[in-house]
Amino acid sequence: MTIWNAVLLGLIQGIAEFLPISSSGHLAIVNNLFKLSNLSEGHALFESMLYLSTMVSVCLVYWPELRAMYFDLLALAGVGPLAGEERGHYAAARCFFMLVLATLPLLLALPINSRMELLNGRNIFIGIMLILTGCLLYVSDKMIPGKKNQNSMTVFDALIIGLCQSVSTIPGLSRSAVTITAGVATGLRRSFAVNFSFLLSIPAVFGAAILSFADAMRDGITWAFVPAYLVGTAVAILSGVAAIHVMRYISRKGKFGGFSYYCWVVGVLSIILHLIF
Repeated sequence: MTIWNAVLLGLIQGIAEFLPISSSGHLAIVNNLFKLSNLSEGHALFESMLYLSTMVSVCLVYWPELRAMYFDLLALAGVGPLAGEERGHYAAARCFFMLVLATLPLLLALPINSRMELLNGRNIFIGIMLILTGCLLYVSDKMIPGKKNQNSMTVFDALIIGLCQSVSTIPGLSRSAVTITAGVATGLRRSFAVNFSFLLSIPAVFGAAILSFADAMRDGITWAFVPAYLVGTAVAILSGVAAIHVMRYISRKGKFGGFSYYCWVVGVLSIILHLIF
């Protein structure tokens, strides 16, 4: 693992995690084609750090929303600086509980997590999933967005989005594409569907980081690689923040059609390269 390898993998993680093009799929394709780093053998710590970088990027961008949730929850408990104040519907706290509900279906994916990881080595499968991701984005663009936000989304909406997120653990399927499409399908505003998807990634990637860190402790850590890991993680955080801002801008100004064509092209190329090599 060189610093340049770590930079490339960190850049892919940061950009592809938040743009709806599947970070797991891109990391697997790059690794399978160029053998830059086998994250499942000897670099589990870096994999864990990349997951954490994703969480840090979201926390940096959505710090005001997370802070509002914290103070709303304190107020609901009758403590904190806002205790006793009229807080209306406690919109931020309501959003927090919806995120919790949407995270629960991920437990369904835990028993098959190890089997899903085996698919990372099959570019033809990842290519098919990227093509499917493109189809989801194309369909999402054709949907008429609803008007629901954190005040009006329902428990049913949260569970549907959560179930779709659990399906997106399949390598090559973009978590953001699946959850944003599900959010728009349940009637959320497109901009809120994007925000909810990114906030929903926090518990998901934290859980993945814990699992990867456990693997790293079991396999052992090669400390000579840690400087490269740190550089790659910093790159992932910065590129992740940039990608989130791009997605938020697009959700306000346009649609995601361009990403669907990109996923189709990369998916087809992945299949062709698999058949050639």
